Amino acid sequence: QVQLVESGGGLVQAGGSLRLSCAATGRTYSNYGMGWFRQAPGKAREFVAAISSGGGSTSYTDSVKGRFTISRDNAKNTVYLQMNSLKPGDTAVYLCAATRVYGLASYASRYDYWGQGTQVTVSS
Repeated sequence: QVQLVESGGGLVQAGGSLRLSCAATGRTYSNYGMGWFRQAPGKAREFVAAISSGGGSTSYTDSVKGRFTISRDNAKNTVYLQMNSLKPGDTAVYLCAATRVYGLASYASRYDYWGQGTQVTVSS
């Protein structure tokens, strides 16, 4: 069992930065691949980024490549999403998720545990 709690969201102007954190509880956290998704009002949940259990592999959706960076610290049971050059289109609730799937997963259905989410609002 893994429980996830996100933090770090907020209101930022376009071009600004935020760093999201996702703290996990559970003794086997380091066995899980982790992902970040986002969901804007009236839209489907969208894959943002994923990182493998050991942190050696990452993947991103095209719209955030070069602007967002996912990382993890298994000693702290935490995964991060550094978001730079934010745009109004990045406005959404951001959720972290854990998967037992080996490698990188971009489909929400592949994830086993979810956090409650943190709101990110980017003003123009």
